[in-house]
Amino acid sequence: MRFVKLEAAPASRETLSVFGGYNANCRIGDGELAAMENLCSDRYPLLSTRKKRGVFAQPRNPQGLIARDSLCWVDGSRFVINGYGVELGLSERKEDCPKRLLSMGAYVVIFPDKKYINTLDLTDFGNLEAVHTTSGTVTFTPAAADGAPLLPSYTQPQEPENPENMALWLDTSQQPPALVQWSAGTGMWVSVESTYVKLSAPNIGAAFREGDGVSLTGVPEGVAEQGVITLRGVDFLVVPGLLAGQLTSDNPMTISRRVPVMDYVIECGNRLWGCRYGPNGAGQIVNEIYASKLGDFKNWNCFQGLSTDSYAMSLGAEGPFTGAIQHMGYPLFFRENCLHKIYGSFPSNFRLQTTPCRGVQRGSGESLAIVGEVLFYKSPAGVCAYDGSLPVEVSQPLGDAAYFEGAAGAHRGKYYISMADAGGEYHLFVYDRARNLWHREDGTRARCFCSCRDELYFLDGDGRIVSVSGTGTPEETIAWMAETGDIGAQSPDSKYLSRLTLRLYLAPGAVARLSIRYDEERVWQPLAQLRGSPLGSVTVPVGVRRCDHLRLRLEGTGDMRLYDLTKTMERGSDVF
Repeated sequence: MRFVKLEAAPASRETLSVFGGYNANCRIGDGELAAMENLCSDRYPLLSTRKKRGVFAQPRNPQGLIARDSLCWVDGSRFVINGYGVELGLSERKEDCPKRLLSMGAYVVIFPDKKYINTLDLTDFGNLEAVHTTSGTVTFTPAAADGAPLLPSYTQPQEPENPENMALWLDTSQQPPALVQWSAGTGMWVSVESTYVKLSAPNIGAAFREGDGVSLTGVPEGVAEQGVITLRGVDFLVVPGLLAGQLTSDNPMTISRRVPVMDYVIECGNRLWGCRYGPNGAGQIVNEIYASKLGDFKNWNCFQGLSTDSYAMSLGAEGPFTGAIQHMGYPLFFRENCLHKIYGSFPSNFRLQTTPCRGVQRGSGESLAIVGEVLFYKSPAGVCAYDGSLPVEVSQPLGDAAYFEGAAGAHRGKYYISMADAGGEYHLFVYDRARNLWHREDGTRARCFCSCRDELYFLDGDGRIVSVSGTGTPEETIAWMAETGDIGAQSPDSKYLSRLTLRLYLAPGAVARLSIRYDEERVWQPLAQLRGSPLGSVTVPVGVRRCDHLRLRLEGTGDMRLYDLTKTMERGSDVF
């Protein structure tokens, strides 16, 4: 009898030794993963588990982080530094939280409470704003800038006859009146450019400082309703104004130093910068950008024509502000459809440039973070990178899923961002800028991030302060998972996977499980279970089954490093 000679099915061996990152698109490259949990690029091109995180602290009500010599945070109404809490009376109302903490010199400034604390002298703290209302008699005296009385010798519309040298004349023939001084040497009346009024009352100056920009209500005509204090004592203030003579008043008068209501506040160039779209403190609708006085975070209303002045600018672009940050020495303010960049070094040469582009998504103002010199943020369309020219989207591997509520931080060349999907589930993604790779860690919700002493911290959804590199109490173990894309989908013929060879390292106590899924089945079929072992190769035989495509999943707990994965595939035909 003659038997038919059968040819062996052609077989091929494919080895993956370079593992890319996460890719949620329909078709992905060799080595990329369609799903993952707690993997990272630290040992690229290997596939490995991330470092263990650590629980650094568990405050009662954490509402913000900032880096000084050590990590500091707000816990309820207190500011905590080096484990020591200072009671500042911060608001714990939901609408006033979370807090925005800014560093300026030795000080930490806290918004929206408008409070400050000196981190080198914890007894030096207080409010940015100050208000004082008089309750007794107030005396108003014409004065020089140094507080010396400056009473006019003449108050009349016509020019005085035979005045003495240095005599003062308040010329009422014009509106507003002008103060001039007679110079016998030149035989001319010389204008007195700056005129002031000294306000005297018990404790009227106790809450203020020289150089404060203040607003005054209840003052007589001739006293400026806004101005800068040139001199102060506990019981007097000197402010701009022009009076014909000394006056007294028993009516209450209010002096206030105010800070604007702001949506976002940043520090840049030894000034605080802020923006507001909506009602201001007086109930007026504004669309403005502000800057504090140079080196003085308490003063936002000093306008004397000096290089150290405060600054305010009205904008024409519509829509709420969605974020702000200092980048490459310039203040940046974002809306969803544009960014505003401020050029210049002092108020007279500040210049605004508005660039229509993908801005920061509403609700993702915490997603702004700088990796190296590049700014990353969550836009309505995806995660963008901005180097000073135009933003470029870098989140194509995250697929078509929509994400919201981005909060991000930067650490060792990586961009960490926590986002919620349309179903309300949170995801913590990590972008390795140098390798252009994304990895998904887990479902952690991070409310804000802060980098301090070569460690990145974040506030999680449970109110804990967590470190990404294990500072504090480390995790006991890490559960991880890696799922390939569709294998064999590029070929129209039927395939048979006959053998898998894994070269991997499992730490002592670690466990790994290998599973397979054929075509569009929902059930994963187990292939092998591995336990902690030194670096070596493991060959897993696979039962022969014809399929169009398949997926592999490797999951487990403990430290793992996968060096390469070799697949032995046999190709069939349309029938066999």
